[in-house]
Amino acid sequence: MGALILILVLFGATLPLLQLLKAQHRWLKIGLLRNLYWYHVLFAGIYYAYVQSSASDSVAYFNRTSENYEDWMDAYGTGTPFIDFVAYPFVNYLGFSYEMMMVLFSWMGYWGFVYFYITFRENLKHKHTFQGIDLVTLFIFLPNMHYWTASLGKGSIIFMGLAMAIYGISRLNSRKIVLLIGLLIVYHVRPHVFFIMGLGILAGLVTAREKVPLFQKLIVFAGVGVAVYFLYDDVMAFASIDSENFFASFDQLSSHRSVELAKAGSGIDISGYPLPLKLFTFWFRPLFVDAPGPIGIIVSFENLFYLWLAAKLFNAQFLKFLGKSPALVKTCGVAFLATSVALSGTLSNLGIIIRQKSMVMYFFLFVIIMFMDYRKGWVMQKKKNAAGPVPLDPLPGQVSFN
Repeated sequence: MGALILILVLFGATLPLLQLLKAQHRWLKIGLLRNLYWYHVLFAGIYYAYVQSSASDSVAYFNRTSENYEDWMDAYGTGTPFIDFVAYPFVNYLGFSYEMMMVLFSWMGYWGFVYFYITFRENLKHKHTFQGIDLVTLFIFLPNMHYWTASLGKGSIIFMGLAMAIYGISRLNSRKIVLLIGLLIVYHVRPHVFFIMGLGILAGLVTAREKVPLFQKLIVFAGVGVAVYFLYDDVMAFASIDSENFFASFDQLSSHRSVELAKAGSGIDISGYPLPLKLFTFWFRPLFVDAPGPIGIIVSFENLFYLWLAAKLFNAQFLKFLGKSPALVKTCGVAFLATSVALSGTLSNLGIIIRQKSMVMYFFLFVIIMFMDYRKGWVMQKKKNAAGPVPLDPLPGQVSFN
């Protein structure tokens, strides 16, 4: 009952927040985002029903938060402890039940979709459709993305943090606070992903073509650069990598983890795969024949859709586009590739791959749709040039002899 009441309370809190965003973005579709809220709640319910008969990290998070700490600050830390830290006041001070915590974290995941939706929309110049359906709308309703961001755990909160960071970079002039909050969330949940995001932001700033004031670029560049420098050893330690011997240590960890995870129920030993095949596995598998259960079948349809989108990049203009693309495209591209390389070498369980890739696939989708936008603009301009100058209409009182 508490969870049902909280769903309604959070919906009530969401509406005025959406109105505030609407005031900044007049094109924002409040009705669409309201429907998105209930769609996400549906997946929270599906996830909750599934864990009633299966093991879930969400139960461990709740039990640990309610039993293992004497004080709120005792829970503070990066990685798993940070989820306990965020959950602690709600569980121990406000008396939230397990079901209510599932709803609360699901709400965080919902805001990730809102921020990604706005970022996509405000950077596109043209409309893109798939089978008559608006592509950006289709992106934010992809089922696998909702399933793994609708529960108590890392998936929902880091998804929100990544979306806030991308939203902040999209309009750096006015969203530096949102960017900072997003990066702090990402760092506390998964420090190694923060490190990769930092590299992506630096790459975007170095090659940026936008007219962002130099002092603002320098502030962000310095802030991210200093954070990456001082947190490097901590991030490597968190990821169990020797910072003094990065490549050998990473290779050893990758081999160990891939063999270890391959022993799981949906495991596939990819330790001997070449890098391109590892990346293909991470991005596009399962594909029906190796789908682990009903969820795997649904994800296979989603992966087929990703393959269709990825085929758009096999175009002679793609490299030219990368050179001219905005800083945000480069940031997303670097973050997506770096995360993919890191995770594809250490994950070989399809169930875990399905879950882990959900946090970076929107970076991939953003690069693709921005290239599609570039191509559409190029084609329209080419048609316009081919048509030649448009003859002027005669002024009132003039006679046209055309």
